[in-house]
Amino acid sequence: MKKGLLITISGPSGAGKGVIYNSIIERMPNIKKSISVTTRAPRAHEQEGVHYYYKTIEEYQEMIARGEFLETAAVYNNYYGTPKKPVFDMLEKGYDVMFEVDVIGAKQIKNKYPECVMIFVMTPDFTTLEARLRGRNSETEDSITTRLNSAARELAEYTYYDYIIFNDDIDKAIDEATAIITAEKRRVTRNEAHIISILESKKLR
Repeated sequence: MKKGLLITISGPSGAGKGVIYNSIIERMPNIKKSISVTTRAPRAHEQEGVHYYYKTIEEYQEMIARGEFLETAAVYNNYYGTPKKPVFDMLEKGYDVMFEVDVIGAKQIKNKYPECVMIFVMTPDFTTLEARLRGRNSETEDSITTRLNSAARELAEYTYYDYIIFNDDIDKAIDEATAIITAEKRRVTRNEAHIISILESKKLR
């Protein structure tokens, strides 16, 4: 069985990565979401093993010590991370696995799984990004400045990525992301075993 593809999608707030991520999941049923581990308490509607795996801080730190995470981060006094085993099990079964993750998390994943495909989503320029942030009508001037500065720092990490999508039209951006994933799945190096099996099935005369 051919191993699945691991994909990360990153980008600043306002670039549209979340919409692209969810649209790809809907379009391509072979792509699975990973379930993260967290130390925060479950919310009323959340279920163990569906939304998150819930751990105490002590349990989470033991998982870190055992090297069980693909990526991990501390956010507002809680830990969040992606356990390796469920992801690797899905890949071995032939499923593709996709992450919507920040630059720090994507780099951690790349270090532990170098063959992953990394996609960065950005607006065509910072003027467009600022306009989108202002269009939310939920951001203060300070938060807009903070998000734009954060976006510049994230974009400066572009050399870690394989592809970049400049999202000036969301439908076009979704099509581009889908095309990237399809092309990666057709790489000769990812299909070599199948190619060899076809050749072996044909006895030349």
